[in-house]
Amino acid sequence: MSARRFEVLRAELLLVWRLFRTDAARQTKRIALTVLAIAWGTLSIVLLLSFGEGLKRAFNKGKRGMGEGGIGVLWGGSTTRAYNGLPSGRAIAFRDEDADLLAQRIPEIASLSREYAIRRGLTVGAKTVNARIRGVDPTFGQLRNIIPQAGGRFIDEADMSEKRRVIVLGEELADDLFGSQEVVGRTLQINQSTFLVIGVMQPKTMMGMYSGPDKNQASIPSATFKSMFTDSKIEDIVYRPVSLELADQAKWQIYRTLAAKYRFDPEDERALSVWDTREDQRIVANIGLGIQMFLGVIGTLTLFVGGMGVANIMYAVVKERTREIGVKMALGAKMRQVMTPFILEALLMTVVGGLMGTALALMLIVGVSLLPLKDAAFDFLGRPTFSPAIAAATSFILGTIGALAGYFPARRAASVNPAVSLRYE
Repeated sequence: MSARRFEVLRAELLLVWRLFRTDAARQTKRIALTVLAIAWGTLSIVLLLSFGEGLKRAFNKGKRGMGEGGIGVLWGGSTTRAYNGLPSGRAIAFRDEDADLLAQRIPEIASLSREYAIRRGLTVGAKTVNARIRGVDPTFGQLRNIIPQAGGRFIDEADMSEKRRVIVLGEELADDLFGSQEVVGRTLQINQSTFLVIGVMQPKTMMGMYSGPDKNQASIPSATFKSMFTDSKIEDIVYRPVSLELADQAKWQIYRTLAAKYRFDPEDERALSVWDTREDQRIVANIGLGIQMFLGVIGTLTLFVGGMGVANIMYAVVKERTREIGVKMALGAKMRQVMTPFILEALLMTVVGGLMGTALALMLIVGVSLLPLKDAAFDFLGRPTFSPAIAAATSFILGTIGALAGYFPARRAASVNPAVSLRYE
């Protein structure tokens, strides 16, 4: 660009800026009201999107409460088809060795754990609490996302091989038994047998469960469980596939392997009952996304109402200044010199209102996040969260509204016939 052309462009921009500043100075009250409307719309959309983002993250956190990696829970069922001379209606009950059989025969399974269960009283001093006690393998904690609090641990292989009488408590069960006292290292009684508490589960949100929430249950080594309750049968087997892509193949192999042992049709889906948590997780994810999109649409419509206010004001300004625009054009003003001040005015009102609304929304979000709320419903719904995606969406919507609200009135202003406008009253 030559120096002369640069100077011409600079002079033109300065002229446009002076025109814009002069025009805007005469519309102070109107601009202030419009900015407040945009600020309110921006506040609405940012808060709605932030609450939607918090809800979506809470859902994602809750769906991991059952375990990550597409875990499955396997129960015995009842056959519905006759097979190899055997009648339908036979109950399939797992045996102790079935978990080892699945682990050895199915490479698509990364890890699994047996789960025995019984309800018994846990006694500390004179206090007894009835709870579900499950006998599990060391892999159960990782499979089911049971993470011990600081200072504790989950069951390990030494506990299994030595049939140790150790126990891991859900956090609510631990609170019922011991109150605010230190729990790890304390002892309790089950069937007059003394157990050492080696861990307390960290609190977690669960969107799906079976046999009740983990916070109210206790876990002991499966070997210890079998030695105490010798007639117990495996209640279920929890497993995790090697990858989500191989989850269906792992499920099919489970049917084939157990069908060969218990002699039922591998196509008989009711012979076994499998809870594939992937489907539940997909549903939860879609619900969270749908709610966020719904809230976003409501907020966007609210913001567009403010944008319509900007456009209406700009049309009114064009109408009021028809003679003035005609004079400018008669004196040689170019089309862009007429249009640009209107577009700048609309964009400035949109940007200022957007910044005000966003700042107020962020203050409210921070204020809510600092509230010491520990209610279960609040944990389930999540805390409002402002994310880069929300910032990008809000900026795009504001920019679009500002550009449209300024462009069409500006185009109308530039289309004014100078001869006609000079006669306009």
